[in-house]
Amino acid sequence: MQIGSDEQRKKADALRVLHTGPEPLVLVNVWDSGSARVIEDLGFPAIATTSAGIAFSNGLPDGEKISPERMMAAVAKIAQAVNVPVTADAEAGYGDSPESAAETARNLVTAGAVGMNFEDATRRTEQPLADLKLQVERIHAIRESSAEMRVPLVLNARTDVYLLQVGDPPKRYDEAVKRLQAYRDAGADCVFVPGVGDPETIRRFVSDLRCPLNILAVAGSPSIPELTVLGVKRISLGSGPMRAALGTLGRLGQEVRAEGTYSNMSGAPSHAEMNQLMGKKRSN
Repeated sequence: MQIGSDEQRKKADALRVLHTGPEPLVLVNVWDSGSARVIEDLGFPAIATTSAGIAFSNGLPDGEKISPERMMAAVAKIAQAVNVPVTADAEAGYGDSPESAAETARNLVTAGAVGMNFEDATRRTEQPLADLKLQVERIHAIRESSAEMRVPLVLNARTDVYLLQVGDPPKRYDEAVKRLQAYRDAGADCVFVPGVGDPETIRRFVSDLRCPLNILAVAGSPSIPELTVLGVKRISLGSGPMRAALGTLGRLGQEVRAEGTYSNMSGAPSHAEMNQLMGKKRSN
C-alpha cells in the first residue's frame, strides 16, 4: 500500500465511520502479524495494536521502554499482514513536544496505520499527567501532520486520570471530563478513559462528552451489550489478549514440567489450519 494513497485514506475513513454506528467498534488488540491475522480472520472490521503487548513480545516492560523505531517496525508488519484498517497504540507519543507528537503521527502513517492512540501519562511521579495546554498543542500537531500526509488519522485521545488514580477520588471525574473535552475540541475523533468500569460513571461520561467514548474491557467489566446500552462507541481489550496467550503458555509449561502431560494444548488450531491462515493472499 502506497503511503498517503487513496487506499490508505479510504481505510482511515472506514475506521472513522466504525465509531458512529449503532454498535460499538470492538477491538481485540494484537501484538504481531500472526495475532493480527487470527483476529482479522474472525471477521473483526479493524485491528488495534497494544503497545504493552508489543513491548512484552520484545522482552521489554510497558511504558515507552521500547524504542519508537522498534514500535513502528512492529506496526508496519501488522499493517502489511491484514487488509482491514489498523489503529496503533503510540503510547504518549515518544517525546514531550508538539514536534515529537507530529513526528510519531507521520511515522505511523508511513507504517501503514490509519488510527492512533495517544495518552497523557508522563511516567513522572511528581507530575503523572501531561500539562493540559501542552497536550492540546500536541493533538493539534498530530492533526496537522497527518493532514500534510493526506491521511486523516483517527485519533483516540486518552487520559489516565483513573488508570493512575491521580488526585482525590471525588475529583477524578471532573478532571477526566475536563481533559477529554479539551482533547475532543482539539480534534480527537474518540476519547479514551481506561480504568473506569462503573456503569453509572460510564453513562455520565457518554452524556457529558457527546463524542465517541472508548472503554477498556477487562475481566469483570460490563459486557459488550451492556456497554452498548450505555452509549459506548469503542471497546478495546488492551494487552489483555496478549497476556491471556502468555498465561496459556505458562500453564502449558507448568503442566509439562509438573505432570508430563500436554492437555493445555487442547483447542489450539492445527498446524494445517495455521498454515492455511498465514498463506491467505493479502491485497496489500
